[in-house]
Amino acid sequence: MDIYIETLGCPKNMDDSERAAGILESAGHRITGSITGAGAVLVNTCGFIDDAKRESIDKIFELARKKDENALLIVSGCLSQRYGEKIFRQMPEADVFIGVNDYGDLPHIIRNYNGKRVMRFSGCGKEYVEAERKWLYGRPYSAALKIADGCDNVCAYCVIPEIRGGFRSRRKEHVISDAVSLAKQGCKELLVVAQDVTAYGIDIYGKYELPALLGELCAISGIRWIRLMYCYEDRITDELIETMRSEEKICKYIDIPVQHCSDKILNAMNRRSSGKSILSTVAKLREAMPDIHIRTTIITGFPGEGREEFLELLDFISDVKFERLGVFAFSKEECTPAAGMKPQVSRALKESRRDLLLLRQLEISREKNDEKKGLIMDVLVEGAEGGGTYFGRTRYDAPEIDNSVIFTSDKKPDTGDIVKVEITDAFDYDLTGREV
Repeated sequence: MDIYIETLGCPKNMDDSERAAGILESAGHRITGSITGAGAVLVNTCGFIDDAKRESIDKIFELARKKDENALLIVSGCLSQRYGEKIFRQMPEADVFIGVNDYGDLPHIIRNYNGKRVMRFSGCGKEYVEAERKWLYGRPYSAALKIADGCDNVCAYCVIPEIRGGFRSRRKEHVISDAVSLAKQGCKELLVVAQDVTAYGIDIYGKYELPALLGELCAISGIRWIRLMYCYEDRITDELIETMRSEEKICKYIDIPVQHCSDKILNAMNRRSSGKSILSTVAKLREAMPDIHIRTTIITGFPGEGREEFLELLDFISDVKFERLGVFAFSKEECTPAAGMKPQVSRALKESRRDLLLLRQLEISREKNDEKKGLIMDVLVEGAEGGGTYFGRTRYDAPEIDNSVIFTSDKKPDTGDIVKVEITDAFDYDLTGREV
């Protein structure tokens, strides 16, 4: 059977989708890039915040309209795990709902489907359950490599522990075997992902093993770039910084979701960081790697955030000048401590504060991009626009969330090639150039 997969949300979801694809392929199915003619359609959803939930619901209805009449519509992922029984009742358009731990059951469900709708949600165990095999599709030169699942941090606004359970690291040998398999399939870039990448190993080895794991990943032939996503500031150790500095394959890029800078708000969020510790870690990273690009995310409008805390945050963004920044208006999620906190900030005020932060970041991004004019940078080619024009991204940019480079070339590079590009102009978020 031909099966079409659509993935929403973060790179961790992409890892799940690729594992699902491997399981299905091993069972004799074929993954297709077209919904037309597919016997089954799998949509891997996100259910983290309101905007993500709305996007997932809209996508389910869209795929229900687009798929062939007799094709199965299968809903998986965080939205399905979180609201399974509720949306099973409310969405008769979908035939199968499974949770984040149930991809291994897909071949059996598809083979035995008899017209009666299916709902299957397994709990999260205490150990990471390995999937049968990983299969790359869509973007074979770049892959998310999940090294753990679940989370023990219990931030006051977050539903991840409810959805994905407690923190569970993968055994090092399984991670390395996975990465070797990806390299053999032509993967050049690994996005190392987990809910908390920096906690890797603590549950099964009794110590933080991310630096050691990175050393082994760097030894794999064929892998060119290794990118760290979702790192907690308080666990960025001197050992990790030295590993990043000394290993050429590790991109001088790190994603650190700091969420805020006000100690009052950070404490209310149940974060372990402080404004001072964040500044200290940023300074350490930049001292060790002057060219490092730090991505962060900020939540504004958290309960109790007044004018003083917001202005502190605006000054913080202006002073630190993160190279990459995402801002979210606080999403009041049921079953979280933050949902019952007072005072809540009005939606209009949350969104206006978000827009002000993004406007300030626009200026910072343009300033940072202007500094790249005249540089020759490695660019991973992601596609062609025609007429000798191509687009891609640098080692300082994660796929789909960061900046792009649009460049001309007479050499007809292939998608997935890494080429040298001279940067000729800069814009708010993107760069232009020519291959040299």
